[in-house]
Amino acid sequence: MSIPPSHGERRRGRTTMRRAAEGVVLAFIYVCGWLAIIILAAIALFLILNSVRALNEAGLGSMLSGTAWYPTSNPGKFGMLPLILGSLLVTAVALVVSVPLGVAAAVFISEFSGTGVKDIMKSIIEFMAAVPSVVYGLIGVAVVIPLVKDVFALNSGMTALAGGIVLGVMSLPTVISISEDALHAVPFDLRQGSAALGNTRWQTTYKVTIPAASSGIFAAVMLGLGRAIGETMAVLMLTGNAAIMPTSVLESVRTMTGTIAAEMGEVVQGGLHYSVLFAVGLVLFVITFAINLAADLVLEGQRKRWRR
Repeated sequence: MSIPPSHGERRRGRTTMRRAAEGVVLAFIYVCGWLAIIILAAIALFLILNSVRALNEAGLGSMLSGTAWYPTSNPGKFGMLPLILGSLLVTAVALVVSVPLGVAAAVFISEFSGTGVKDIMKSIIEFMAAVPSVVYGLIGVAVVIPLVKDVFALNSGMTALAGGIVLGVMSLPTVISISEDALHAVPFDLRQGSAALGNTRWQTTYKVTIPAASSGIFAAVMLGLGRAIGETMAVLMLTGNAAIMPTSVLESVRTMTGTIAAEMGEVVQGGLHYSVLFAVGLVLFVITFAINLAADLVLEGQRKRWRR
């Protein structure tokens, strides 16, 4: 006749199983972390390998400083500077639109709206995030381009301003959602302490709540920036695709993403033009990586300041 295990043996058995399960989970997390790094390195290596011909024949310095983009001329001219400036100009307009509106909307949702209004606004924001970019582009073609043309008396409304406005609206869901989460995460005790000192609700918001959530708000802005600088379809439809040196937001521009999307289907695979487009992608990859790295450094500085 077998003897049933004692209570202590059963407890030790459960402890051993829990430790084994924790070990499996930790190993899975460890592998996923390294896998993300490996995938990022593989993307960078893929872009570099396909850009080798362009780097050797056209030269990275010549491409970055060149102001003429005529890839079909003989010899081809592959100046990326108009594309880089076009991307930065459209992204800057998008940030001017999305950051004030997005942060203000997040503050209203988190601090001043009632439960019913908050639920409705969150649903609308989630719906905005689900709308395809081509639909935003169509709305921009039908509404924003004629509006920009009429307001500024231009020959064409397909400008960096039109593209930036639409990109700003597209970035709003990202900025609003993450900023609202950051504001919501601020401990309620801070609000009560501020109110106890005689501050009004608005004074508490801009003196206490917003500074406490500043790192999360900054992260929301950076993600909105990434959303804007990496967009392709909307800018391809709205900015005019003129690869010239921009001098104002009221001119047609061409972005790096728009150039890759417009020309990749017409080039000879393995040719110089093909390799140059990969070099454009590599430059875009480096720019976004640098922006994210700078954002991480700023966020870490803010975390250290608040920990003190």
